[in-house]
Amino acid sequence: MVVNAIYPFCSTKGTIFLKCSQKGILTQEKKQEIIELLNIKTSSECETLREEIKKQVAERRTTRPIKEWIKEERPREMLVKLGAENLPLSKLLAIILRTGKNGASAEELAQTLLNHFGSLRAIDAAPISELSKIEGIGPAKAAQIKAALELGKRFFQEKASTRKKLTKPDDVINYVCEYYAPYLRDQEKEFFNIILLDIKNKPIDNIEISKGSGNATIVDPKEIVKMASLKSAYSVILVHNHPSGETTPSQDDIELTNRIVSACELLGIKVLDHIIIGKNMEDFYSFAKEGLIR
Repeated sequence: MVVNAIYPFCSTKGTIFLKCSQKGILTQEKKQEIIELLNIKTSSECETLREEIKKQVAERRTTRPIKEWIKEERPREMLVKLGAENLPLSKLLAIILRTGKNGASAEELAQTLLNHFGSLRAIDAAPISELSKIEGIGPAKAAQIKAALELGKRFFQEKASTRKKLTKPDDVINYVCEYYAPYLRDQEKEFFNIILLDIKNKPIDNIEISKGSGNATIVDPKEIVKMASLKSAYSVILVHNHPSGETTPSQDDIELTNRIVSACELLGIKVLDHIIIGKNMEDFYSFAKEGLIR
């Protein structure tokens, strides 16, 4: 029980049960066998045994918890003193995780996570169920990580929203890279979105039009015209991602763009650009910049 940090508990109804920090070690049969061998029946007996197990687990530790480190090496204290920008990823992630697991500090757990996935981007792309497979990362810690990464994406969206006007292709590209790229570049399906702008070319809304397969999405130009009309948009920007990472437009992309341009022209709505997003921030294709939209 000490080796695997298995602890006994007693429910309010007097049922004895076991908790283990490591997943998959105890089957229901094994749990019952251990409980019978322990022959404990009360909450106080469980507490006494838990304290003894905790003591022996602590003695077996080869590492020390962060709270016992010297202050100069503790992640939170280092952040306050040096600034977040000067801390390595493992220490920043340790602050998010807050606690480690038996035998490993929060920073060591952060290093395990980074080594397993290889990058923050890969961690962001992984579902909570995949993160939770790492020993010491349960649903709560996985949710903390996801929340922190989402804050970073929202920061970029907030930054994009402060842009006054999108008058040049570079303005459009920068807006799309900040607002959409963090969400779309790792998607396995194609998403088609539109940015609606007012008469001064200021964004007034961002709308998802469709979500398709791994290499195509069905878009009805009438739906785009409808959304633009409902919002009294003066112009529109088209945005979609290529899960393959290749940003060169297909013939279908070009034909769809031409159909949307024609449909919008009937109501006096201008299509400023169509941006295709690839895998990285610098991977994009601008129809306007390449002369395919005038």
